[in-house]
Amino acid sequence: MKIYIADDYSSLSRRAANIISAQVITKPDSVLGLATGSSPIGTYKQLIDWYNKGDLDFAEVTSINLDEYVGLGKEDEQSYAYFMAKNLFDHINIKKDNINIPNGLADNIERECERYNYVIRGNHGIDLQLLGIGENGHVGFNEPGEAFEKETHEVMLTESTIQANSRLFKSIDEVPRKAISMGIKAIMQAKHILLIANGPKKADAIRETVYGPVTPQVPASILQLHNHVTIICDKEAGKYIKETDLGREI
Repeated sequence: MKIYIADDYSSLSRRAANIISAQVITKPDSVLGLATGSSPIGTYKQLIDWYNKGDLDFAEVTSINLDEYVGLGKEDEQSYAYFMAKNLFDHINIKKDNINIPNGLADNIERECERYNYVIRGNHGIDLQLLGIGENGHVGFNEPGEAFEKETHEVMLTESTIQANSRLFKSIDEVPRKAISMGIKAIMQAKHILLIANGPKKADAIRETVYGPVTPQVPASILQLHNHVTIICDKEAGKYIKETDLGREI
């Protein structure tokens, strides 16, 4: 993996957007694995800006999102489908048929997970996977556990994740307790993984991801085994990264 420390969130977002835009320009029909949460918002804003300037074309791009809350439909303002529409999809020329997000209102969640696995396989995997990271080291909604979940699955969210996400809801009681998440297998099969992290609350997770043992107790630690990972942090999230490890393969 290669690690870069940005001066601030704006610089982090621009650098991440540069990598995504290069992917789209080089391969116009790229399959992009996309993430939600506060970390990628600046990256998406930068991509929208470049699209509006005519520098980017998403007409042939396919997107496959990491996850969705169980029980929330795409019109719900707290759903990840709504988040993606508001923060990216409504502002670029990606085709609606090329947007893939798990259906949180599916009658049969197990069948929905199987359908989503088929979507991933049908698109021949992911060219570039964008990831955020949770304070407990989760990626997507792959929470700490006894084993790495391989394929799309229903997740019971941990208390720390519920607490962290409660800032986006009127009360913690409104935060869904379950989600559908892409599995570690699909993430690890992406050709390139781009992980971004900002803020002091992510510093411990980044340290364990980079320097800790590979363990399902820190799901992101498995990225150590991937042959093309780029991590971009701001100074606060990357405060434990050794200066000698910056910008080179480790």
